[in-house]
Amino acid sequence: MRAFAPLLVAGLLAGCAATPAKDEPNYATVASNGFVSANYTAADKLLMQLSGKLAADKPLIMATVVNIDALDQTSTLGRLVSEQISTRMAQGGLKMLEMKLRNNVYLKRNQGELMLTREIGEVAQTHNAQAVVVGSYAETSDMVFINIKVVQPQSNFVLAGHDYVLAKEGIVRSMLLSR
Repeated sequence: MRAFAPLLVAGLLAGCAATPAKDEPNYATVASNGFVSANYTAADKLLMQLSGKLAADKPLIMATVVNIDALDQTSTLGRLVSEQISTRMAQGGLKMLEMKLRNNVYLKRNQGELMLTREIGEVAQTHNAQAVVVGSYAETSDMVFINIKVVQPQSNFVLAGHDYVLAKEGIVRSMLLSR
């Protein structure tokens, strides 16, 4: 028995040193993440502010949410925020024009549909869009601040806007790193 004691202790210590297995994502863990709900809430706020301000037959364009410190750059976070806000606004009854299917939009490799101010009016006119949804994000060590606006391209008037904050936890942090 004494001969097996060191082996038993070594086995127990090895088991303690191993890193715990990471749980596989499932519906419950993903659904509890606030990322999608924060973006949908932002879109819902925009929809409320836009009530009665837009023509039902004209589309809107969603520009890629960009890094406020480098307006020609974005990240996975910026692209996904854009996608989710566009989706929610379409669910709310607005005609959202899918720009990824268009050939004559300024696309920067790995960045998405980046539109600079001087291009917004041009693109909106070409596609008969009544408004463009634009946005930016700013990072701190533990937060990401997001600003979303719906802008009328002919006048540059802001028709609706919303600011919100995401905790810079694991999922959000990983989307910022993958630029």
